Amino acid sequence: MRTQRAALVAAGVVALLVLLALAAPLLTAVEGQDPTTYHPSLIDSARGGVPVGSFGGVSGDHWLGVEPQTGRDLFARLVYGARVSLGVALGATVVQVLVGVVVGVAAALGNRWIDQLLSRITDIFVAMPLMIMSLALLAIVPGSFPRPLLVALVIGLIAWGNTAKIVRAQTLTLKGLDYVSAARLSGWNTWRIARRELLPGLAAPVITYAALLVPMNISAEAALSFLGVGVKPPTPSWGQMLTAANVWYQAAPQYLLLPAGALLVTVLALTVLGDGVRTALDPRAASRLRVGTGRKREAKADADSKKAAADAYSEKGAADVDSKKGAADASAKKAATDASANADASANKEAKA
Repeated sequence: MRTQRAALVAAGVVALLVLLALAAPLLTAVEGQDPTTYHPSLIDSARGGVPVGSFGGVSGDHWLGVEPQTGRDLFARLVYGARVSLGVALGATVVQVLVGVVVGVAAALGNRWIDQLLSRITDIFVAMPLMIMSLALLAIVPGSFPRPLLVALVIGLIAWGNTAKIVRAQTLTLKGLDYVSAARLSGWNTWRIARRELLPGLAAPVITYAALLVPMNISAEAALSFLGVGVKPPTPSWGQMLTAANVWYQAAPQYLLLPAGALLVTVLALTVLGDGVRTALDPRAASRLRVGTGRKREAKADADSKKAAADAYSEKGAADVDSKKGAADASAKKAATDASANADASANKEAKA
């Protein structure tokens, strides 16, 4: 992960958002506000409830201004909304992973009839439209049931199909490996093989997919709250704030931009972090985060290879020159030796004569 700067930045953003959500009561206490108290004196009833003052009523007491028509503090509702949105998304992800892993492993390890039955049930849930089914289920559940918990359960129990498909395919691959066959031949039962041999091998793909499910579930919760069947007032959530802000985007644009910007930053950071986790757990996979710098790296690699080739060629040329020079010196030395020998032979011959 340290080699991926974008993933590290995204991890820092996610950590900051989680810290803000956990510290929401402390932060609102420092500001001196809460997310449910109305402030009618801070809105202009003659103009339809527009906040009094510049930038939506931003002041030392209200750091991000106040909500139109009610005067509730926007900062308090934003940080408390982060708790609801992130909590619902994480809860739905946990339900999806648990149900998907159980169904996927059971389908892969069961006999042909169990595999066919669970696979067809999984196909039904994959083809099921999440928004329509969630709207139907959330509309018939009594209002006394805790709404954030209900939204998390509905999203998780409807959208587990893709997780089950991934787990089943990976389990079928792991089931044919030698160490699983050795465990089976050793007399281990199916549950022990799944727990000791298969689940550790499934950790990487499941964690990777779960990291990508969180931003999808945040968007689903925001959409359900925007449609009016998600988290109910006075509990704040980003989707609910967007629902109330759709008629105030001209008179009080910050009321729309703040929750929309928070959703954008959160989903983008979680998506980039999920891609970084996927690449870290599977080094063979190419990361989308590297697409922008791929040409620069390729150009640098080409330049380095060309430079190495040029250096090697220069060294080879220098070696050839040295070898040629050595050959020439040896030839000249041999010629001088031969001439000296011929001169000595002629002198000896003349002396004898």
